[in-house]
Amino acid sequence: MSKTDPGRFFEDYRLGEVIEHAVPRTLSGGERALYHALYPARGALYSSDMFAASCGLRSAPLDDLIAFHTVFGKTVPDISLNAVANLGYAEGRWLAPVWPGDTLRARSEVIGLKQNSNGRSGVVWVRTTGSNQHGTDVLSYVRWVMVRRRSEGPAPQTVIPDLAPALRIGDLVPPEGLDFSRYDDVLAGERHRLGDYAVGEVIDHVDAVTIEEAEHMLATRLWQNTAKVHFDATQREDGRRLIYGGHVISLARALSFNGLANAQMIVGLNGGAHANPCFAGDTVRAFSEVLETGQTNAPGVGAIRVRLAAVKVTEARDEGYGLKGPDGRYLPHVLLDLDIWALMPV
Repeated sequence: MSKTDPGRFFEDYRLGEVIEHAVPRTLSGGERALYHALYPARGALYSSDMFAASCGLRSAPLDDLIAFHTVFGKTVPDISLNAVANLGYAEGRWLAPVWPGDTLRARSEVIGLKQNSNGRSGVVWVRTTGSNQHGTDVLSYVRWVMVRRRSEGPAPQTVIPDLAPALRIGDLVPPEGLDFSRYDDVLAGERHRLGDYAVGEVIDHVDAVTIEEAEHMLATRLWQNTAKVHFDATQREDGRRLIYGGHVISLARALSFNGLANAQMIVGLNGGAHANPCFAGDTVRAFSEVLETGQTNAPGVGAIRVRLAAVKVTEARDEGYGLKGPDGRYLPHVLLDLDIWALMPV
């Protein structure tokens, strides 16, 4: 009898089931160094203990997306090892900073199921929570994944969760002690603060990065993401390894520094979609649309809601800033459509 685990298939999930994920992960400055090597990440709050201390924190926490990728990676063997695609996100909240030395673990609750009409796959919705060694929740989000069936069979009752279209400013959790009243624009690298951004404004982040196979595979292994489609070229009919969607998220976030350098901390994930597959050799650029701004209850700390898009640069290079065509479907060059809240000095 085989002792190996082939992963879960669609028919293995039960509504209301809570899955405790292996293996706890202790994070260090090593993850930060690798993250900043893999992406052009240079946010001041995550780069400098001195800058973080001037903003009321004890030192520089680990990047917001390090926490996300670590928790996400814990869930892959149980949620998306046999996934066809990761489809979207909602109701994501960063609840507490993650510091070097913290140990993270994750659990997920199955909150929705829907079998596809072809009978060969289905969509699974889970709410995942990451917590530290003290039992404090540091991150929570919903995601939905298309998962293969092991074999054809009767469909479970369809349950699609009712998810909030967006978090409100009052739902956001600024880190305890965060204070931007003495914020240093020069050290942060940009002078634009919350009042300089207008709802509806589109910011082209200018820079572009060509994705390499080796960097993607290193990053995906760094987060202990074992999804087969990212490593095994036989998993797709076209023989190509699919780039981990989180790799595209981090790349777009890092590219957004040019124009949104003062959007220091992601604290909310309202929604998101990996619109089209991304492969090695694709050149990616990013732009953001400002959706909403407001003030938190932390001194000097505002919040900006943006729609962060990552697109593949095509030969024409005249795609503009539209994401969907007249039929409501994402245009072929669109890779990521992410709706986030970030903290910014007022």
